Amino acid sequence: MSALPCRRDVLRTAALAGVSVASSAAPNASPKVLRIGMVGVGGRGTGLLRQLLRLDGVNVTAVCDPIESRVARAQDVVASAGQPRPDGYARGDHDFRRLVDRNDLDMIVNATPWQWHAPISLAALRSGKHVATEVPAALTVDECWELVEAVERTGHYCTMLENDCYDRETLIILNMLRAGLLGDPLFAEAGYCHDLRSVQFDTVPNGEPWRLDHSVRRNGNLYPTHPIGPIAWWMDITRGDRFDFLVSMSTRSRSLREFAIKQFGDDDPRAKLKFAQGDSNTTLIRTVQGRYISLYFDTSTPRPKEEMMRFQCTKGCYSALEKKIFIDGLSNRNEGPDWLHNPQFEAFEPYAKQYDHALWKARGSTAAGSEHGGIDYMEMYRLVKNLQTGLPPDMDIYDAVTWSVISPLSELSVANRNRSVDIPDFTRGKWKHRPAIDPDAIL
Repeated sequence: MSALPCRRDVLRTAALAGVSVASSAAPNASPKVLRIGMVGVGGRGTGLLRQLLRLDGVNVTAVCDPIESRVARAQDVVASAGQPRPDGYARGDHDFRRLVDRNDLDMIVNATPWQWHAPISLAALRSGKHVATEVPAALTVDECWELVEAVERTGHYCTMLENDCYDRETLIILNMLRAGLLGDPLFAEAGYCHDLRSVQFDTVPNGEPWRLDHSVRRNGNLYPTHPIGPIAWWMDITRGDRFDFLVSMSTRSRSLREFAIKQFGDDDPRAKLKFAQGDSNTTLIRTVQGRYISLYFDTSTPRPKEEMMRFQCTKGCYSALEKKIFIDGLSNRNEGPDWLHNPQFEAFEPYAKQYDHALWKARGSTAAGSEHGGIDYMEMYRLVKNLQTGLPPDMDIYDAVTWSVISPLSELSVANRNRSVDIPDFTRGKWKHRPAIDPDAIL
């Protein structure tokens, strides 16, 4: 295995060695009414804001965005929900610092472009506030370590808003695993494969043109957390197992430039851009316990969005793409004498009904209508409930950085002829003893 320079020696004093970590010892319980400041109120941030305003005991008292019209819109959304009009901050990219320095906020919700996630989260933690950041939590290995150190030093939470962990099927599979129905996880393949050319070039409403700069400068798996979050929960990553190393490979880059030529013409500056990002990337991740993950990333080629997930365990496997499942000894038992030699998938729905998660049973009808099939509501509900009751968030800082660091390490592997790259142990050995995710606690 290559010893590429992706690890960082973390210098900790003896005094800090005994500091309680946010994931294992909750700090003082938040007040019954949670006072929230929103940083980033574009399309994504406004969507999260609307979900927060549906929850009891939430006051949004401040909103920030460098675009004044977005701040005004967010203020109107809050006022329309019957709350006092929040203070607005719109004096440029760094005006979030005035917001996070307020002494009347409990948590910052960070829904900005990727490059701002770590700086804003660090500012919030250092100002004595919890923070919930959109994905990914960080873009570099150093930023990941900075976040870990800030959480351990302050005792405040930094959670990443990985909504796919609250997908109904994610929690059903988690229930089935805990019931022993699927056996021990072996490998998974999943990916974020979604045509975002129009979003990157801003030719559709609510485009995100800031993504284009990442495609120009970077080459790897730039958006791993949606598929990796559920898999990490299923495989007990940072809680009994951890990522050990990865290998990453990208195709050549053609589709973004061809799209720009077709949309804007040969002479347009956008058609002359050179893109580092390969059209498609595959990253292989090996765990310490001998599991592996094939992780795909493709937002450049013309294709329908795929719910790509295949999960193999010692007693069966699950295919999200086909909405089917196979369980050894249960599936096809009544299909005649050949069922042992010719096993077939069966419908997932009967198992989904039997192992449906309590959170969706209790709040599925309330979540209906929120963005992304209800999972945005679920993640906001869980975040707020845990903070109001003094419990740690479902996803802690170790999850956030472990899932996010895949991006910079995949870039390092691609740049070095696909050589393997070690994945840091951000828990410093705690993964061996941290309790697994308990689905019964997610209520």
